[in-house]
Amino acid sequence: MLATTTFIASNSNPPPNSSSISPFSSDSKQSHITSINRRSIITSLAISLAPFLTSPQTQKHTHYADSISMPVSEARGLFQMPPVRLTNRYYLVRAGESEYESMGIINTNPVAKTSVDNGLSEKGKKQTIRAALDLKSMGACEGNCWIWPSITQRAYQAAEIIAAVNGIGRSHIVPEYSFLDARGLGAFEGKKLESVSEVYASDSLSPNIKPPPMNDGTPNESVQDVFVRVTQLMSILETQYSEDTVIIVSPDSDNLTVLQAGLVGLELRRHMDLAFGPGEVRFVDPSSLPVYKQPASAVYKCLNPPNCT
Repeated sequence: MLATTTFIASNSNPPPNSSSISPFSSDSKQSHITSINRRSIITSLAISLAPFLTSPQTQKHTHYADSISMPVSEARGLFQMPPVRLTNRYYLVRAGESEYESMGIINTNPVAKTSVDNGLSEKGKKQTIRAALDLKSMGACEGNCWIWPSITQRAYQAAEIIAAVNGIGRSHIVPEYSFLDARGLGAFEGKKLESVSEVYASDSLSPNIKPPPMNDGTPNESVQDVFVRVTQLMSILETQYSEDTVIIVSPDSDNLTVLQAGLVGLELRRHMDLAFGPGEVRFVDPSSLPVYKQPASAVYKCLNPPNCT
């Protein structure tokens, strides 16, 4: 198609008689080189691509406009924190106490996240049943809902309890394999739970401070690292569902506090002000989302450039 278009665009005269020129003669080669030149290629490309590069306003009477133009109000684009709007209802749930937590030990290495020792303790099971009943009383799954737990043992066990209490089939449990992992605390791995206060003291100074590293493969994540993960999760959920209810089940508090801080526009250094207890449930109220403020460049217009004040 390109060769044909190029030939027509670059030659106003009809081609020579094929019987008079051998296809392998030097004259034939010269005529092909002459017909296909840089200007003719650019011309043919411009003709071919013009419909796709034309602004939606000039295309409104063509079928191309239907395929590439979309009202701004309907375009989702990249998810940002705090969001302009949420298309789904969200409930945030921290799983009940784990076996490690019952022993007062920090365990955040993802290698052990599916271990039985990372499952719910007896106290944690009771906390999770209470959370499931809270969700039921809040009408979270009336009609339908999706449950997104971390694949971490205690979070997935909590999701199964929530589904059973609320009459939701297992097909509506969608395990999350990385974005909801417990925050990696690096060198604090294996230490007493009380020592996590040192991590939060650093968090209050800057969301970019990481815990000291550990050589056993345990991640050492800053608040900003967690923020990136949960923002990616929300981007998936807001793209995959529309006007649905999603229950996010996290194995720890930090995922949820950083997520909620991002949703309501709270400074990330203060995420611990939103701390979740084991088995706690919260509804993300869209009315609590801050009014989105456009950047100055979007609302400021210079009427007399370059003399602008």
